[in-house]
Amino acid sequence: MNDKMTEVEVSSENDPCLLSALPTGARGVLVSFNGGKGAWGKMASLGLTPGTEVAMVQNPRYGALIVLVRDIRIAIGRTEAQKIQMRRNA
Repeated sequence: MNDKMTEVEVSSENDPCLLSALPTGARGVLVSFNGGKGAWGKMASLGLTPGTEVAMVQNPRYGALIVLVRDIRIAIGRTEAQKIQMRRNA
């Protein structure tokens, strides 16, 4: 028997994850942003602030993501999305 558990088996839906890891159709709440002051200001100007609900509209394997935030679709670069911590909604 294999004692190693895969990441899917260990994590629950409410565990924090990166925005870039949310699959298409999933929803979550923004927890934090791990970026500099300028990047944080840009995210805030787009409506991405802690506590905001985000729905993943399109998450291709590569390139930009499209998310729904406050009834507005926003394209976010994958590098920026990898700095945004989310908590998935059940």
